Amino acid sequence: MFKKISTGIVTVALSASLLAGCGSSGGNADGTVTLELFSNKTESIETYKGLIAEFEEQNPDIKIKFDAPPEAETVLKTRLTKNDMPDLMSIAGNATYGELGRAGVLHNFADDAILENVQPSYVDMINRLVGPEGEGVNGVPYATNANTVIYNKTKFEELGLTIPTTWDEFIATLEEVKAAGETPIYFTLKDAWTGMISWNSLGGNLAGEDFAERKNAGETTFVESYDQAADQMLQLLDYGHKDNFGVAYGDGNNAFAKGEAVFYIQGNWAIPEIQKANPDIELGVFAMPVTNDPAQNRLVSGVDVLLTMNEDTEHKEEAMKFIEFMMSKETASRYVEEQKAFSAIQDVFQEDPVFEGIKTNFESGLITSFPDHYYPAGLGAENIVQEFLIEQNKEAFLKKMDSEWDKVINR
Repeated sequence: MFKKISTGIVTVALSASLLAGCGSSGGNADGTVTLELFSNKTESIETYKGLIAEFEEQNPDIKIKFDAPPEAETVLKTRLTKNDMPDLMSIAGNATYGELGRAGVLHNFADDAILENVQPSYVDMINRLVGPEGEGVNGVPYATNANTVIYNKTKFEELGLTIPTTWDEFIATLEEVKAAGETPIYFTLKDAWTGMISWNSLGGNLAGEDFAERKNAGETTFVESYDQAADQMLQLLDYGHKDNFGVAYGDGNNAFAKGEAVFYIQGNWAIPEIQKANPDIELGVFAMPVTNDPAQNRLVSGVDVLLTMNEDTEHKEEAMKFIEFMMSKETASRYVEEQKAFSAIQDVFQEDPVFEGIKTNFESGLITSFPDHYYPAGLGAENIVQEFLIEQNKEAFLKKMDSEWDKVINR
C-alpha cells in the first residue's frame, strides 16, 4: 500500500519556486536548465533535498525544482487534464500511475539500459497496472515497501512473547497482551487509509493477487473472495485502544513511540517517524500471519516509488541524467537507508536490523503485491473499509465494494 499524503504539508521548492500554471521546465538566461520533480511522498522531502543538492553540485547546468504538494495524486490528475505535466515524477506504483501510463504521457523506458538493474518482479508489477492498453514500460521501479506488524521489542520481551507464524497464534498473542493489561494494537483509523494496511495483508493472502483481474473478468466478487478477510478485519478491532477511530496517523506514530501499545500494523515508512519521536525505541517487524499455514503467509510488498518522466519534456537528456543519478547504487543505498525502505534495484539491500523479521520473505520470494494497487482509481476503497469497520455490517460492506467497483469500471 502506498502512503497517502497528509494534509497541511506545504509545497517544498528547491532552486526556484513553483508557480501554479507555469510550464514545468525551461532554459534559463544563464544557460542552465530547470526541471520540475514532482513527488507524492511527504516523508521523503528531506531525503530529496539532500539528493537534489548533491545532483546539482555534480551537474551545475541543471537545476531541480521540487514539488511535494498535499493531495498529490489529485494535483497530478488535474495537471494531466491541463496538459501541464512535470518533467520528472517520483510517484507510487498504483492505479494513478496506471492511468498516466494508459494516457501515453510518460516516457517508454523499454529500450533503456537503466531497466537492466531493476528486479524484474517489480517491473512486472507496474506493467500490470498499466495493462495491455499501454505501450512499453512507463516507469522505473525504485523503492519498494511492505506492510508489516511493527512491535515494541522491549514490551514484547517483557511479556515473554514469541513471533506468531499463524493467524491463531497471532490472536493468542494479542490475547496474552490484553490479559497483561497492555494495549495490543494501536489503530489510527481516523485516517481511513491506515485501515488498508490490514485489509491489504488479509486480501493479498486470502483473495489472491489476481483478484482484480478475476473481478473485471466477472469470475469473482468481493462477496465471494473477501468474506474471510472481512471477518478477520473485525476480529482485529477487538485488540485496539479506546479510540480506534479518533486518532490519526501522525498522533499514532507518537503514541506508539511512547509505548502505548505492543503492536502497530503499519508499513515500513512509519518506522522513521516512530524513531524520530523516540530515538531509543527498540523495534522489530514481521509479516502478518493471515492463515494457519506458515508457508502460505506472504509479505505484502509493492512499488512505493517509481521514477518516470514526461514524454514531452523539452529536456529529456537532462531528465534522464537525474534518473541515472538516482539509480546509482550509492544514491539508491542512501535513499533506502534514510527512508527505511527496500530497493527495487538489484544488489541494493536494506541492512537495518529492524527488518530482520521479514528478510527471509524477500530472500525466499514469499511476497505478494498490494491488492488495492489494482483497484480502479476512484473506487475510494479506504473510505468504504473505514465505514465497514465503524458499522460492522459485513454483508452490506462487501456488496458496496462490488457495486462501487462496477460503477467506476462502467463509467
